[in-house]
Amino acid sequence: MKRSRLLSALLATGCLAPQITLATDGYFSHGYGMKSKGMAGASITRTDDTFGGANNPAQMVFVGDRLDAGLDWFSPDRDVERSGAAIAPLNGKVTSGQKNFFIPEFGYNRMISSDMSLGVTVYGNGGMNTAFKQGAYQCPNARFQFGPANALCGSGKLGVDLSQLLIAPTLAWKFTEGHSLGVSPLFGYQRFKIEGAQLFGQLSSSPGNVSNNGYSSSTGYGVRIGYLGHIGDGFRIGASYASRMKMGEFDKYKGLFAEQGGFDLPAHYAVGVGFQPTRELLVLLDFKRILYSSVNAIGNRSSNQAPLGSGGGPGFGWQDTDVVKLGVEYAVDKSLTLRAGFGKSDNPIQSRDVTFNILAPGVVQEHYTLGLTYNVDKNIEWSGAYMHAPRKTVTGSSLFNALFPVPNAGGNETIGMSQNSLGIAFSMRY
Repeated sequence: MKRSRLLSALLATGCLAPQITLATDGYFSHGYGMKSKGMAGASITRTDDTFGGANNPAQMVFVGDRLDAGLDWFSPDRDVERSGAAIAPLNGKVTSGQKNFFIPEFGYNRMISSDMSLGVTVYGNGGMNTAFKQGAYQCPNARFQFGPANALCGSGKLGVDLSQLLIAPTLAWKFTEGHSLGVSPLFGYQRFKIEGAQLFGQLSSSPGNVSNNGYSSSTGYGVRIGYLGHIGDGFRIGASYASRMKMGEFDKYKGLFAEQGGFDLPAHYAVGVGFQPTRELLVLLDFKRILYSSVNAIGNRSSNQAPLGSGGGPGFGWQDTDVVKLGVEYAVDKSLTLRAGFGKSDNPIQSRDVTFNILAPGVVQEHYTLGLTYNVDKNIEWSGAYMHAPRKTVTGSSLFNALFPVPNAGGNETIGMSQNSLGIAFSMRY
């Protein structure tokens, strides 16, 4: 019975994978697990859910026999505006029509001895899911005759769809009282498509593999390791490291992404401290660094002169990102626990790369969260979390200033984003 419940939950999560799309810490989620999401994503030293495979594998040996399953409604608002263009028909503003996504989460853990556990975490990344209508833009052709186009001077709808599903089997070992190590092999599946970026074909090493080729998918692998320690007087410390995930190429888009369609997942690491001054109050503080610049397709500058698709070709220009998360939890009584949090991250997108990031304007930097858990009895609980990320913008010189033989042809471009999410999760101890 237990085995069939686990299989059913995994299959359900996999079926929902194409809808995964989120972007708060770049294209990583602000948190994994509904309790973590209610505390702005602070998670490195928590020990009360089964999302160690996404946060810190070492936590799982303190979790016990447990199952968590949840669903998060995620709603980003994204827009792009071009102004001051000498070629006046290039000016305009358009908003992405993709605003509602439903994101599943799942975790399972079983103690196989008093000091060892085996579990699995299933989670997702994404955030590059946009759909901008063609709008009222007019773009010149080779004869400088103007015709209807989208914001990047392609035809039809402009947008991308990137989904990443990760499965993390997790083994944790308590090697001495209060201290543990954990390891999670990471297995990833991702798929991608882009529409309306036909103009980029003129800059590519493989013009037929740039846009409007439907979905392309790839698989890959990596590993996450972690440590967690209880050091007395209510203090905990923890650390985790996730390697770069080597993914197969998006063959249909080998003329777009650097390294002939390569799109690996960047390495990242985190450290955290937890302080529990009373039985009711818990305070968590995490620091995380995401190494976006190590992946050429993500980190290469969009101004690189090599052709699109080559190893040194243009990318999104994302810089490495530092993230700080502060979360507070208070147990009102045996049935109700309340949470709140604040997260602050660097903006991975710089003004020099604004045109490329029209496709994926992941520019938000702060997020505020609230959460709660209600214990139905000693074995069943429900948790919820809300997140708001205020609107942020980045403005920079348009790439069209270099593409068209008119001074200040494209003027300046501004990309903007705000976000909201609301989720619920069911948990069971057994």
